[in-house]
Amino acid sequence: MPAPVHTLSTKPPAHPAAPLGASVPLPPSKTVLLLVDFINPLEFPEARQLEAAAVHAAKAAARLKARLARAGVTTIYANDNYGHWRSDFRELLAHCVEAGGVSGWMAQALAPSPRDLVILKPRHSAFFATPLELLLGQMRTKHLVIAGLAADICVQLTAMDANLRGFELWVPSDCTAAETSSGCAASLGYMKRVLKARTAKSTAGLPAGW
Repeated sequence: MPAPVHTLSTKPPAHPAAPLGASVPLPPSKTVLLLVDFINPLEFPEARQLEAAAVHAAKAAARLKARLARAGVTTIYANDNYGHWRSDFRELLAHCVEAGGVSGWMAQALAPSPRDLVILKPRHSAFFATPLELLLGQMRTKHLVIAGLAADICVQLTAMDANLRGFELWVPSDCTAAETSSGCAASLGYMKRVLKARTAKSTAGLPAGW
């Protein structure tokens, strides 16, 4: 595998200093990049079937994230807590790094920057029982770019919830993966047809007005 795109840091993103109890508004971001379950220990029976495609998707997502960051787009990481409510994002990131292999490589390639936001989710959708909708509302977000794993589970269910909430969607086809190529293609087709999501590759750039 190639060298990671980003220098690894298992520190959580920095929070702005503020007096205890004070509210710190988030800067506006009309478009947000949502990275779903790329920081992933891949500890499930079918993980080996996903690994090669996951690496390809992570490479494309890392390039896309860097390009969107230069345009001022905020990135939010949404990751499973894998049933451990005492866990946090830093522990999850460190666990993936220590695991090595594809999981460790993705954790290093897509390690968050200090300006990124992170949430842990209890189920597949990044909206279910998380503060994501609140964060997007504070940032006055209208458009979501969704990338991650797996296309036919967590990415699709997140996109469905986003569609219900009125967000315009772009799910770059090269920034997501599933255990089978047919499963990924079917999911992308559903999101394009039913959810009206744009599924052009990440190299296409943001649509006009985003």
